[in-house]
Amino acid sequence: MGFDISQYDEEQVRLMEEMCILVDENDKAYGGDTKKNCHLNENLDKGLLHRAFSVFLFDDQNRLLLQQRAEEKITFPNLFTNTCCSHPLCIPSELIEENQLGVRNAAQRKLEHELGIPPEQVPLDDFKYLTRIHYKSASDGIWGEHEIDYILFIKAPNVTLNVSPNEVKSVRYVTKEELKSMFAETDKNDIQFTPWFRFIAESYLYQWWDNLDNLELQKDHEKIHRFL
Repeated sequence: MGFDISQYDEEQVRLMEEMCILVDENDKAYGGDTKKNCHLNENLDKGLLHRAFSVFLFDDQNRLLLQQRAEEKITFPNLFTNTCCSHPLCIPSELIEENQLGVRNAAQRKLEHELGIPPEQVPLDDFKYLTRIHYKSASDGIWGEHEIDYILFIKAPNVTLNVSPNEVKSVRYVTKEELKSMFAETDKNDIQFTPWFRFIAESYLYQWWDNLDNLELQKDHEKIHRFL
């Protein structure tokens, strides 16, 4: 394989043994594989594809909570992204496809793991599933992403944050205008964004943001949007 995974952070290496859900291009699950195998470019180039989710959490002022990924992260370290991005695991509670319950369970779990948000502050029924994004992007010469990403919006006005420094370097709430300025000035302020967040922001995010109180009309559950 040409590299030694022990060079990375011990906790992040441990998490690489979690089992992701393997899917075909139509998001049909057919098995599982380790997070490590699901993020090696050599496997992604052969078509290995897994299920993921991206949470966009808004406060009572309709500001979006961003996170900056920790330096310890093996893929896309230090980059800014949406509130929480991760994977449902190949376990019974996160394989449930009815009403996207498995993805919602995973989102609630990871919001607590990464940001310390108690599950009762982000009830499962409050997650609004909008659509799915299929994309592929390299992080570096070894690691990358190739996933079908479930987009989840949630209004959670007063969440308690207790950030895990091994997962998240920093957090900030931003208005739509502030986020647009961050994107416009990436070269000037040395802020970089994850590729999936950039895809979503450039294509759909601001329209969804304008309709936070009427997301039913924004849902597109049939189509998988491709960025390949």
